[in-house]
Amino acid sequence: MFESMGTDVSDQSWEHEGMRHVEERLGTDLALFVVDHPTQDGKLVASAAGTVAQRLPTPFNPSGLAGYVQWVSTDPGFRGRGLGTSVMSALLDWYEEKGVTTVELHATEAAESLYRSLGFDDAGPRALRRRGWLLR
Repeated sequence: MFESMGTDVSDQSWEHEGMRHVEERLGTDLALFVVDHPTQDGKLVASAAGTVAQRLPTPFNPSGLAGYVQWVSTDPGFRGRGLGTSVMSALLDWYEEKGVTTVELHATEAAESLYRSLGFDDAGPRALRRRGWLLR
């Protein structure tokens, strides 16, 4: 997934932290939906993960609960079969059950049509990001 976004994945130290978060948070403020490979045990062909954060309430989001979608990926050999839609739909249902009405994500150009088909748009406040400032 990260390689398809042009990310250097040679340093895999993030994987340990990722697994720790999954183990500690799954079922509370983290959900992960997957599709298993049909013939290869232990291999996934699609996934979507999401977290819930408590933000300050606003007129648009009185509860202040906000979802963030991550780790959405479909194996290239299994694309075009609706698997990405399936895992994303399951994740959006989970958000709805949690009372989360605001859900955000970052999309690659290739996946933009999937997210738009599920009701995501780029309306609203513009998001700006500052990266790596603590690492200086």
